[in-house]
Amino acid sequence: MRFGLFVPQGWRLDLVGVEPADHWGAMRSVAELADREGTPWESVWVYDHFHPVPSPTDDAVHEAWTLMAALAAATSRVRLGQMCTCMGYRNPAYLAKVAATVDVVSGGRVEMGIGAGWYEHEWRAYGYGFPRAGERLAQLAEGVEIFKQLWTTGESTFSGEQYTTDGALCRPLPLQDGGIPLWIAGGGEKKTLRIAAQHAQYTNFSGDLEGFQHKSEVLKGHCEDLGTSYEAITRSANYNVIVAETEKEVADRRAWILDRLTQRVGAEVAQAEVEKSYDASITVGTPEQIVDNLKPLVAAGMTYPIVYFPEIASDTSGVELFERSVIPALTA
Repeated sequence: MRFGLFVPQGWRLDLVGVEPADHWGAMRSVAELADREGTPWESVWVYDHFHPVPSPTDDAVHEAWTLMAALAAATSRVRLGQMCTCMGYRNPAYLAKVAATVDVVSGGRVEMGIGAGWYEHEWRAYGYGFPRAGERLAQLAEGVEIFKQLWTTGESTFSGEQYTTDGALCRPLPLQDGGIPLWIAGGGEKKTLRIAAQHAQYTNFSGDLEGFQHKSEVLKGHCEDLGTSYEAITRSANYNVIVAETEKEVADRRAWILDRLTQRVGAEVAQAEVEKSYDASITVGTPEQIVDNLKPLVAAGMTYPIVYFPEIASDTSGVELFERSVIPALTA
């Protein structure tokens, strides 16, 4: 079992109430918490988004790859990932170059979480249009090919329907042998999981038991078709966590989240978001409840949970309880 921890960056309105001048300090302190020797955290993660959810507001959201570079310099042990970078937001040759540079700065600790993208409001607001799903998935497939060329040979010449390169150079190479590990994120069964079967060292999809088992079987089928190793792909999932010693404390934390969201997006949108992201989550409850809910997923092959704590910018008691009482029970 390995564990990843999301850093607050504003995308989920988790820096509301923190002064802008203190945002980096709040993000860095969470990364440093995970980076300490002896902690169970394998990695820290950011989101690749420009506008907040559950609906756009004028609250701050910090850019993912700028944070990657900053976190690379601010930490020394934990690995650094994004869940997940949107291929359509950056030219893939340029993105490969950025990632290689961050890998060098970090001493070889970068993970590349990559997906086709989905947040239509962002796409259109930034002038990217919003290509149909098939085109976005084609961008993902072609971009991954360019990544692999640049990270293994240092050069890319590629002619596709979405992207072309003509002698693009990437020096220095990433420090990691074979290039930066690829996390293909998303559960699309015809295209995304096939791209994962062909290229990924990691996947990230449904975190509920039934969905995880189904997506795993689809991934396995693609691996068999392509002649790649299903067993070599680590399967991960993301979880929104509200944890406390008692059910009343859990309810109090939920009420605090609802109140914060209501102030920013209104009661109706906030209620829908809490119901979707927390009430439906298997990682909301006491430590014992969360362990009981996660054990079947672990048995099904989910060996890398990446967890998000909505209060972590100002309150680390939840993550500390998770460290003490949930992780040891899952790794025993």
